Amino acid sequence: MHNKTILITGSTDGIGLQTAVELAQMGGHIIVHGRNQQKAKLAREGILKQTSNEHIEYVVGDLSSLDEIRQMAKDIHERFDKIDVLINNAGVIKKQRELNQDGFEMTFAVNHLSYFFLTGLLLDLIEKSEYSRIVNVASMAHASSLDFDNLQSEKYFDSYDAYSRSKLCNILFTYKLAEMLTDTHISANVLHPGVIGTKLLREGWGSGGSSLSNGVRNSVYLATNPELKNVSGKYFSNLKVVRSSSISYDIDIQNKLWEKSEKMTDFHFQL
Repeated sequence: MHNKTILITGSTDGIGLQTAVELAQMGGHIIVHGRNQQKAKLAREGILKQTSNEHIEYVVGDLSSLDEIRQMAKDIHERFDKIDVLINNAGVIKKQRELNQDGFEMTFAVNHLSYFFLTGLLLDLIEKSEYSRIVNVASMAHASSLDFDNLQSEKYFDSYDAYSRSKLCNILFTYKLAEMLTDTHISANVLHPGVIGTKLLREGWGSGGSSLSNGVRNSVYLATNPELKNVSGKYFSNLKVVRSSSISYDIDIQNKLWEKSEKMTDFHFQL
C-alpha cells in the first residue's frame, strides 16, 4: 500500500480509526476524517505514534451538512493529487428524528447522502489513480423493503428502521455506481463489517459485539487485496461475496434512489 492515498470517513474512533491504523501499518498514505479538528488531530497523532508512519494527514467536515462536505472536498482537491481508495465508513444511529441544516433526516443524511455526495465530488481524484477502489460500509441489518415516501421518516420514525433503511441505500448506491463505472479502472464494493463493539452499537443496541480488529477485516480486505482488482458491484461479509436483500438488486429501485439523491444534493455524477 506504499504511495496509496486512502481516505477513510469517520476515522476518529471505532472501526474507522482501526481501519486507518491497520492501513497505515501497511504503508498507506492515510487521510483521517473527523467532524471537528480536535478529534481529527488527536486521531492523526495517535496513528502516527502507533504506526510510525509519517504519511498521516487529516481533513475536517460534518457529514450531515452538504456545505461542509462540499468544503471538505474542496480542501482535499487543494491538498492531494489523487485518491487510490475511498472508504465511506462514517455512520450514525439516532434515537429521535432530527433534521440537519439542509432539512434532511440526520440518519439518512449521514449514512447515505454523504456517501453519494462525497464520492461524486471526489470522483475526478479517484479517476487519477492507476487503479482505484470505492469501499462502502453497510450492514447485514439493511432493510428488505424501501418506502420512498418514508425515506426520511416523514410518516413515522423508528431508530432501527431509519438505520436499516440507510444501510440498504448504501447497497443500492454501490450497485448502481459499480454499473456506471463498468468501463473504468474504478471498482465499487460494499460490505458488512460484523457485529462489532463500537459506539454506534452501544447507542443503538446496548453492549456486546466483537473486537475492532474483526470489524476492519472486510474494509482492509476490499481496500488492499490484489485478487479483487477486477471485482466490483459485490456485497462482502466474512471476506466472501454474499447476497444482499432481494430488493437491493432491483434496477428500478436503484435508479429511483439515485435520481432522488441527485435532486437532494443538487449534484450529478460526471463519468
